[in-house]
Amino acid sequence: MRIAVNTRFLIANKLEGIGWFTHEVLKRMVRSHPEHEFLFLFDRPFSEDFVFSSNVKPIKIFPPARHPVLWYLWFEHALPYIFKKHKPDIFFSPDGYLSLKTRVPTAMVIHDLAYLHFPDQVPSLVKKYYHHFIPRYLKKAQQIITVSSFVKEDILNHYAIESQKINVACNGAREVFRPLNANEKEKIKTKFSQGKDYFFYLGAVHPRKNVHRLIKAFDIFKKKKEHPIQLLIGGRFAWQTGEVKNAYDSSAYQEDIHFLGYLQEEETPGLMGAASALVYPSNFEGFGIPILEALHCDVPVITSNISSMPEVAGPAGILINPVNTHEIATAMEAIIFDKEKRASLIEAGKEWRGHFSWEKAEKVCFESINKAVESP
Repeated sequence: MRIAVNTRFLIANKLEGIGWFTHEVLKRMVRSHPEHEFLFLFDRPFSEDFVFSSNVKPIKIFPPARHPVLWYLWFEHALPYIFKKHKPDIFFSPDGYLSLKTRVPTAMVIHDLAYLHFPDQVPSLVKKYYHHFIPRYLKKAQQIITVSSFVKEDILNHYAIESQKINVACNGAREVFRPLNANEKEKIKTKFSQGKDYFFYLGAVHPRKNVHRLIKAFDIFKKKKEHPIQLLIGGRFAWQTGEVKNAYDSSAYQEDIHFLGYLQEEETPGLMGAASALVYPSNFEGFGIPILEALHCDVPVITSNISSMPEVAGPAGILINPVNTHEIATAMEAIIFDKEKRASLIEAGKEWRGHFSWEKAEKVCFESINKAVESP
């Protein structure tokens, strides 16, 4: 079988949520199925590190698809041309896009429908593109893979899609996320937090991620407890970060809040492993990979009680109302001052994290690929 794969999000040193999903699933898939040929379709120069096996043929396709007009040109014109030339049996797209102008069967991964829930936080042209194309993509795909049960239900609630063609996979945590010993933790703290304990946030700095309320909750905690703990915020600044800047400018504890920017791949596991807790009060997630990464580091989690986050955190997290800063601050208190609560969360995480793995995600994706090929 010849499998064409959309690998636009495999970008060296810039892997984020969808990029890591693509990376980890495909790395396992191509090595587990050497009998099949994989065409990796890039929209820009690619790193040879992404050619995971000898059964992978990388193809760079013009134009670089990073704008709605270029998305259209890439998926509706460039890809059909490549498909006619290379004649794949199936197209696997792990980033939620497909080509409407091809008869090649398609299995597509949908990570979330955030544009429906937070339309004001999506650029106008992008929003128009999503509203026009996503319903058509969902209808055309022979098989749809979601990363959580929440996303599957979200699709079924908003679109007339057959439930039986939606398969639930998951995300996983890379092996570099592991518990740290005391010496390793001290080295991380010395480098990033002046040797002090810290709460950690990992993800894009964006209003939907609720970082501004995290800062306000941290202020409430500090004012009440006068604890030396710091707040480290790791992730790139996305659009519309004004609320975050305003919250920081208004904070009385700016010296204890540190924006780390986009973290290099080798930095993130240590920062996660040395944290007192991951605080992830996002307003909406299709999955929430940092939650799972924290569980693999034996780090307790504070996260939101909405969308997919309860599904991922399970009994291993303190669930909070993300719009209630006092509730977030109270959860911070529990992590720092209630040692029995902290220990119970860590123990629960050791068991719960076994529900999710990249191996499971790869298996669901490959089964969906086979179903798509066999579809009428």
